[in-house]
Amino acid sequence: MSAPRQRLRIAVGIPSTGRADILAATVPMIEQQTRLPDQIIVCTLRSSDIPEDFGNGMLTSLLLLQSSSGLAKQRNDIIRSSETFDILLFLDDDFLMAPNYIAEVEQLFLRHDDVVVSTGNVLVDGIGTPGISVKEGAVLLQALVVDPGWRPDLLSDIYNGYGCNMSLRLDVLRRNQIWFDENLPLYCWLEDVDLSRLLAKHGRIVKSNKQRGIHLGVKSGRTSGIKFGYSQIANPYYLARKGTMVFSKAIAMASKNLIANLVGSISPEAWIDRKGRLKGNGLALFDLLRGRISPSGVLDVEKAD
Repeated sequence: MSAPRQRLRIAVGIPSTGRADILAATVPMIEQQTRLPDQIIVCTLRSSDIPEDFGNGMLTSLLLLQSSSGLAKQRNDIIRSSETFDILLFLDDDFLMAPNYIAEVEQLFLRHDDVVVSTGNVLVDGIGTPGISVKEGAVLLQALVVDPGWRPDLLSDIYNGYGCNMSLRLDVLRRNQIWFDENLPLYCWLEDVDLSRLLAKHGRIVKSNKQRGIHLGVKSGRTSGIKFGYSQIANPYYLARKGTMVFSKAIAMASKNLIANLVGSISPEAWIDRKGRLKGNGLALFDLLRGRISPSGVLDVEKAD
């Protein structure tokens, strides 16, 4: 009988666009991990998305890719470049990991061969705020991850991984030819839900309390309000028709977004374009009534934006 494996080959994949300053600050911080990744793969849309002298002085192998428009395409290009790895950890460029994050990912996948997707415990998520600077996030993370001692490894079965920090067992993707859906263009909202539900047919989707980090929620480089608003309606509808989201969940999600934008447009947050999102919601609902709604409709919105 062969001995159990003690080590997995782990790559970190980071899709990014228009945020060279964030990449310059966050990627070198990955080398603070107690267990370094075997490679870091960064996929951008333009050469200008890469910081000057990027990776100089880093010990970890760094692979730079350039892709065409669309987050799903960027994620798939990273997967195609990960043929020699066991685990691919997708991070947003503004996600900061606790120092033992990758070590905990490795232990989880070694101990639980039925897990196909793991997502971590986001201690603070700046997505619903004006955003957190890298410097502030690093100080906050250090304060939050002070370890008071032993704690149990708690795994919760969840509906989907969270794309800002989501680890995938690559052999399952390869065997079953599972990819991110490139019919979800641009920011391709809910691509993490879609992939998770496809992988759920082959194993567990879990959240680990030991994989800890902070999502800064940096607002630069994000899609416009009107485009995102269109996707808030079109993408849940598309996934429901596809079968990777139950209709009741899709309706609840779209309705929640519509109400939030309607109410928020009266006194909008400074960091959210509520009026733009509401307009995008309306355009999507109009397309729904005409029987022509699809995620790609956001590209027509893009031309008119």
